[in-house]
Amino acid sequence: MGAALGLARRGFAPVLVERETRVGGNAGSSDLHGIPVDLGSHRLHPSTDPEILSTLRDLLGDDLLQRPRHGRILLSGRWIRFPLRPLDLASSAPPRFLAGVAWDLMRRLLPLPKRCPGLKSFASLLWRGLGPTICREFYFPYARKIWGLESEEISAVQAARRVSAGSMERMLRRVLSGTPPRSGRRHRNTFFYPRQGFGQLADALWRASVAAGAEIVLGTPVQAIQPGFSKSGIEVEVEVGEAEEPRTLSCDHLWSTLPLGEMVGFVDPPPPAEVLASAGNLQQRAIVLVYLVLEQGRFSEFDAHYFPNPPVPFTRLSEPKNYSDPEEPRDRTVLCAEIPCSTSDFIWTSDDEVLGSLVLEGLRVAGLPVRARLLDVAVRRLRSAYPIYRVGFEAHFHRVASWVSHLPGLVSFGRLGLFAHDNTHHALLMAEAAVRCMEDDGRFDETRWEVYRAGFSTHVVED
Repeated sequence: MGAALGLARRGFAPVLVERETRVGGNAGSSDLHGIPVDLGSHRLHPSTDPEILSTLRDLLGDDLLQRPRHGRILLSGRWIRFPLRPLDLASSAPPRFLAGVAWDLMRRLLPLPKRCPGLKSFASLLWRGLGPTICREFYFPYARKIWGLESEEISAVQAARRVSAGSMERMLRRVLSGTPPRSGRRHRNTFFYPRQGFGQLADALWRASVAAGAEIVLGTPVQAIQPGFSKSGIEVEVEVGEAEEPRTLSCDHLWSTLPLGEMVGFVDPPPPAEVLASAGNLQQRAIVLVYLVLEQGRFSEFDAHYFPNPPVPFTRLSEPKNYSDPEEPRDRTVLCAEIPCSTSDFIWTSDDEVLGSLVLEGLRVAGLPVRARLLDVAVRRLRSAYPIYRVGFEAHFHRVASWVSHLPGLVSFGRLGLFAHDNTHHALLMAEAAVRCMEDDGRFDETRWEVYRAGFSTHVVED
């Protein structure tokens, strides 16, 4: 959506083809019993590029709210505020946890042997940087829930891109300052959020893109991609629509946000066998979102609760009303529980009633029993929520990305298109970069794009 708007405002005529019947993808919203709900917990972070933030403010006006962050983490049976604050951490964290962190910090100053599990893994990088206590009590069990792997099986790249405070020193600075990395003090512990749900952002981009001259085609899946050359230059043919009645679009450039591992399967002629094999190794973690509609004005004062440890089955619980703080409706609220899973396990295939009961029991175990009347249970399933960086994935990614980069007229970008962990502001930055690479005569500056691509690989997720 960001790229469509940027291209249209430059005078080009982009056509955006979307499989779903609404825009926004995983960042879209829907209405549930009169309450806007997102597909999980979404925020626009203060570190958003100033030009992009200015554009969004122009589009949303007073509907782009700046809200205080108010979350908490359940750690060893005790609640800790998130983002972390020094006094709360000292008074609320389990004594055993604080003692362990203090000992780990002392060990860094003493000439003692330092043991580190694994090599070049999520476990080894964080063990060295944060010490055993924080790893065992928080990051390792949380990683197991999110990605379904033991920490030794996950690449160190996952830690570098997913854990912003990857060393004891950075974590201490973050706690003592109360300011997330790369964020200014002026916006300490705040976030931006559209009044009508996060999907309002995508809807605003959609309306502005159409007004500027873009064409948006919804409910239209891609069937095949044929990049090549014509007498006049590069030409890409894209077969779209239902398989029974496809139609062909011809274009000079195709910018794809399809999952990278899946996108190569649409290309005709197909890639070599080794590229297809590597594409199969670029796996995505699925997630099931379970919404509980409750007959009460608010469930809690918190926007999000984090659950790193079992036996609570979900990783995060959010309450959409606490993101935008609407006054209505006064008699009901919604909770959204996020359960990462595989598309082959029982979580993915369970019905709504089973999943609702699972979440209710998890809340009881966490000390958050639901006492209000349950009005409804709704479930949404996302096949591609988090890229899984197994140890050794880098070779597979580079093989596929290299092959795609040599296809004439085709650019793969975005969270799924670059198999990347990122936030919304990172994705919008990719869109802006791609638009900047378009010359006025319609040529795409591949060299400049590669420079931007190198910068994208340094993005670190902000929680």
